[in-house]
Amino acid sequence: MSAVSQFLEANARYASSFAKGDLAAPPTKRVAIVTCMDARLDPAKFLGLEEGDAHVIRNAGGRVTADVLRSLIISQQFLGTREILVIHHTDCGMLTFTDEQLRQRLREQFGVPADDWAFLPFTDLEQSVRDDIALIRRSPFIVPETTVTGWIYDVRTGKLLPVDQ
Repeated sequence: MSAVSQFLEANARYASSFAKGDLAAPPTKRVAIVTCMDARLDPAKFLGLEEGDAHVIRNAGGRVTADVLRSLIISQQFLGTREILVIHHTDCGMLTFTDEQLRQRLREQFGVPADDWAFLPFTDLEQSVRDDIALIRRSPFIVPETTVTGWIYDVRTGKLLPVDQ
């Protein structure tokens, strides 16, 4: 059975008893979370979130990009978030390569240059969190009283550890 077939079966079970269709769009906890797409991370589980509690924005490495800032600005301006958590994690794949290594791989595999792409790998986990927090704080479109904090999720223990700023 394909993954899509399994997903559709799971969705049918979920929808059969779905009772949360009246949730409002603004997150009840007024929080936005920026984190990695790594399949080992389930922010709802490790933060105790329910549907409607928070915006969760995910990408490779949990990096703050122009698109993440776009989502955070919308989250704040139209949906009232006033707290942002940046959560990176141990054993992240973004620690294992450089931009140039990936660009070379893409050139070899596809025969097309990828020189304009910034994939945003990093070599220092804590510093990557600090860098992303700084990008958020520098944006003139983030509400000034927003609390921005940084964290590292340990994939071996499930613990969330603060990053000093």
